[in-house]
Amino acid sequence: MTKTPKFYGLHWLLVIFLVVLIRPVLANDSLVILGDSLSAGYGVAKNQTWVSLLQQRWQQAHPNLTIINASISGETTQGALNRLDNILAEHQPAAIFVELGGNDGLRGFDLSQLRQRINQIIDAAQQQGVSVALSEVQLPPNYGPRFAEMFNQTYQQIADQQGITLVPFFMKPLVGKVGMIQDDGIHPTAKAQPLIADFLEPYLLDLVKQESKQ
Repeated sequence: MTKTPKFYGLHWLLVIFLVVLIRPVLANDSLVILGDSLSAGYGVAKNQTWVSLLQQRWQQAHPNLTIINASISGETTQGALNRLDNILAEHQPAAIFVELGGNDGLRGFDLSQLRQRINQIIDAAQQQGVSVALSEVQLPPNYGPRFAEMFNQTYQQIADQQGITLVPFFMKPLVGKVGMIQDDGIHPTAKAQPLIADFLEPYLLDLVKQESKQ
């Protein structure tokens, strides 16, 4: 049977279609934000959160990078650990930014358990080839200076042990600035979200691009 020019034309149209369909999937690098209310955007419209602002920026500047916000207000390290397998299976991310532990600290949870659960989150991600960066988290000194100091030091210890990047606590630059913190004294306002996005963007770009080079 002789193949007609029409057949070859349809054949190449199919090939082009498959390339266009598959290439974005293969070229995409996804970053999961695994955090609590500071990343979920408590008290702020969804499109105003720092995660959404970065998504909007990256659609133009880095269209191959996708951000998945898996943060939940009130989340603890145990809650995130319970959800992690499903998050990894569903999104298969290149990298994860872990911003957790604040709710553990505010509830006075044992620091050894905090350390263990964050390490388990990091280990589980790395076992699947996912790059991880850890956000520093700090408690206010009114929770007791000794406990607050021990809590704050835990993150540096984990990062050193795991050999991963410790990102400075993104709330620290907002302290003392008018209009940056909600009336509860904990959560950033809508006005603060672009500043957080500016602060975190170089760290998160470096995290994802390091992974994409491996």
